[in-house]
Amino acid sequence: MPLSVELFSKLKSDILHQKYKQGYKLTEQDICSVYNVSRTPVREAFRRLEAEGLIEISPNRGAYVLGFSAQDISDICELRKSCEIQAVKWAIERITEEEFDALEETFEFMEFYTQKNDVDKMMKINANFHQHIYVAAHNRMLRNILSSYRQYMEHMKKNTTQGENHLSLLLQEHRAIYDAFRDKNVALGAEAMEKHMDNSLERWYII
Repeated sequence: MPLSVELFSKLKSDILHQKYKQGYKLTEQDICSVYNVSRTPVREAFRRLEAEGLIEISPNRGAYVLGFSAQDISDICELRKSCEIQAVKWAIERITEEEFDALEETFEFMEFYTQKNDVDKMMKINANFHQHIYVAAHNRMLRNILSSYRQYMEHMKKNTTQGENHLSLLLQEHRAIYDAFRDKNVALGAEAMEKHMDNSLERWYII
């Protein structure tokens, strides 16, 4: 991995984890010192962070962390929901036999870990399930966008509400999505994904 890309990933994670909070001034000298790198990869990382809207570079003033407002987060949630629905539509239409087998296997793992009541494993398998849909949609741009949205939301998630039937309800929502793939029903797939997204936002407090 190029040094500038590695540094960009570290700084992005630090910003999303609020190590550098909104309004914090990032200086090339400080970043060079903290991460033991030269100015060239720092400048490139700054440009990429600005392109993603995480910092603002002002002439003669430096780079400042923008952070996320409540409106920013609300917009991200709505955009992700729209993209997830589009992804499932395209995926049902375009999925290959091998890709469906992978999705089916992942869903079976979800059933297994739900029975085991293993929350950590279920969350990882849940992410894999969505990644299989992104791949099956066969649209690189949409896949990259959704991966970024998921990353943002995971970092911004402050608390979760998990009732006694949390895993069972999660499995039920994914079963509806999986059934739509099995039946090749685009309309039901979109409906099931929309319901899953709405319920996810109710379960998670994101600020």
